[in-house]
Amino acid sequence: MGNWIINHGLTALILVVWMGINIFLFVYFYFFYDLGDQFIYTRHVLGSALAWARAPAAVLNFNCLLILLPVCRNLLSLIRGSFICCGRTMRKQLDKNISFHKLVAYMIGLMTAVHTIAHLLNVEWYNNSIRGEYDALNNALSALEDGENTTYLNPIRSNSTTPTHFVFTTLAGITGVIITLALILIITSSMEVIRRSYFEVFWYTHHLFVVFFIGLVIHGAGRIVRSQTTTNPPHNTSFCFDQPDQWGKISECPVPQFAGGFPGTWMWVIAPMFIYLCERLLRFIRYVQKVTYRKIVIRPSKVLELQLVKSGFKMDVGQYVFLNCPAISALEWHPFTMTSAPEEDFFSVHIRSAGDWTEKLISIMEQLPEGAEGPKMGVDGPFGTASEDVFDYEVSMLVGAGIGVTPFASILKSIWYKFKESNPKLHTRKIYFYWLCRETHAFEWFADLLQVLEAEMEERGMGNFLTYKLYLTGWDKSHATHAMVHFDEETDIVTGLKQKCHYGRPNWDIEFEQVRKENPSSVVGTFLCGPAVLGKTLEKKCVKYSDVDPRKTKFYFNKENF
Repeated sequence: MGNWIINHGLTALILVVWMGINIFLFVYFYFFYDLGDQFIYTRHVLGSALAWARAPAAVLNFNCLLILLPVCRNLLSLIRGSFICCGRTMRKQLDKNISFHKLVAYMIGLMTAVHTIAHLLNVEWYNNSIRGEYDALNNALSALEDGENTTYLNPIRSNSTTPTHFVFTTLAGITGVIITLALILIITSSMEVIRRSYFEVFWYTHHLFVVFFIGLVIHGAGRIVRSQTTTNPPHNTSFCFDQPDQWGKISECPVPQFAGGFPGTWMWVIAPMFIYLCERLLRFIRYVQKVTYRKIVIRPSKVLELQLVKSGFKMDVGQYVFLNCPAISALEWHPFTMTSAPEEDFFSVHIRSAGDWTEKLISIMEQLPEGAEGPKMGVDGPFGTASEDVFDYEVSMLVGAGIGVTPFASILKSIWYKFKESNPKLHTRKIYFYWLCRETHAFEWFADLLQVLEAEMEERGMGNFLTYKLYLTGWDKSHATHAMVHFDEETDIVTGLKQKCHYGRPNWDIEFEQVRKENPSSVVGTFLCGPAVLGKTLEKKCVKYSDVDPRKTKFYFNKENF
């Protein structure tokens, strides 16, 4: 239990607080509408569907306030880098911004479903009431009107109106339909299978959030749910409830009057909408800033390396940028981790062919004449990630899978520069690096950097500073046989490095046990850029091998999220 608290305690606390606020809002507004005196007559017409419609609306307002904040990346970078109070544990929560964004979206989807079903029932009850299908009190309430037709209770004003006609001809109804359709498209296109295989579909449908928020702000102006207002003389509800035929005839029972509630959703969402608008404005400003190409290289395994230069651009290790290529799409922005070090006078990204956008970009670059300038490129960023904190740990475990090695390229380059300059700010004393690849070609573009580091460490007598292990996960018997024949050679036949390549996948229990044994009283940061399945495995190992005793080894799990 103590190990779990070390890695997940604050996350759990935040989720409990978030869920507690959701439950409080739901329960509070449920009983407000279910027990409030001003809704006695409204409840008689609608029953419990009134409270079931309004309570989810309150929860929706709260979560719509939150949904945009986790994707305001400049805001998160500001919090991460500017405030002293934002320590290591809090920064780990910022790295889970997309997970929280999804969680809030699920809550919005659930509450929208409950809210919609309850209001569909409300429309049906209103329609039945205006048709005279219920008791005398319902008939009297539905018949209420005044000269300006503003103090009625039942928004369906004619017994010839059908529920479908009402939904598609009223402000509340049509905006509700638009909001719901937009939300369905946003959520369904966000499924992993669609997002991975058809990113453009995900990208474009996700921007229906603009339609969603506009409809959300307007939706409440329909004022479908109406409460009783104070009259002079006051309407004695308890006395007049059973005497609708006496309304307006005796002083205790003046004709009751009703009014729709003030639309308050805009007050919940105006601040996050403004912050997000500032984010997009900043993105546009960065987009128009000139970006020049320093070098364009097509690496093995169809990996494109772009070395770019932009005036005033400053980065830190492990950060990422969003790239936009108008020649492919003026609207699409894609995230890529930078592989350059902060000490270099350019920034670079390595792009693997994985989808229509990246395939088109690589195709354009392959067709460029020798020495030609590449197409216009927009750059937004840099933005912070978990890997920024790698030098805050005295011991770090870096785990990359495939192209997921990119943030660690930046880190290892920066280490090389720090050693070269004898930087006293380097507090990290040990790094364990693991790279898992399916095919041998994937190692080629990164092996040169490892060879330089290997030589640099030996020259400085710091051979133990960097321990790296490369794993070839896609191999056959011919690979294994070839490796056995050349096993006695000084360098590996695949990578050319002194550290031999491993075949298969790591035994993480052995690796974590070895790290714990070699660092008996250290705080170890475990960093992953790779698939979620591997992330779950490493997260469990961090919990398993962390010691509650503050004098012993603790593992903190950190994962890249885009």
